[in-house]
Amino acid sequence: MAANGTTTSEADEFWIFGYGQDHRGTPEAPGRVVTLIERSFWAELVDAHDSAPEKVWGTAYRIQADKVAEVREYLDIREINGYTIHYAPFHPADASPRPIRTLVYIGTPENDQFTGPQDPQLLAEHIYVSEGPSGLNRDYLLSLERALDELSPDSGDAHVTDLSDRVRKIDRKRREGQPQVEGFGHPVPHQFRRVSSVEEQEETEKA
Repeated sequence: MAANGTTTSEADEFWIFGYGQDHRGTPEAPGRVVTLIERSFWAELVDAHDSAPEKVWGTAYRIQADKVAEVREYLDIREINGYTIHYAPFHPADASPRPIRTLVYIGTPENDQFTGPQDPQLLAEHIYVSEGPSGLNRDYLLSLERALDELSPDSGDAHVTDLSDRVRKIDRKRREGQPQVEGFGHPVPHQFRRVSSVEEQEETEKA
């Protein structure tokens, strides 16, 4: 079961709030994925985008009771490199009176993989050429943009859309035979292979 809504009750059910994923790069050439940060910290950043929405949209997944241990173990392995466990209230878009307490994996500013703000064009170029065991970094970005836009009329993110537009422009130039992204080869070399199942991905991430 899934529910769309925003994060801003204690419950006996286990819900996971999904907003991103990892493994779109390599240890030598890390990709870029999203995280959540507190607004007070964001306000201190020197960012190319001078505004941020009051709400963070996403999808919460209700995990069956007999699958909780299995799902939790898998996610702890998948998200351990860069994310820590937090809990946040989730407000369903159907205006349910009570928020749902959800588990969220967040990459905090204290984590050594937290990059902070970057020049949007340089960031788009980095995303365009990055690749890891879960696939191309640019596919992650474009899928994130599409997923956010489809949640509700108000759920789109200006920063994600701007990056996506820049990546599409880079791709269009490459297809037209213009020079590759300056400073990067394509794709970033790595020894990973694309996995096709949860079991394969779990083994890859344990290695």
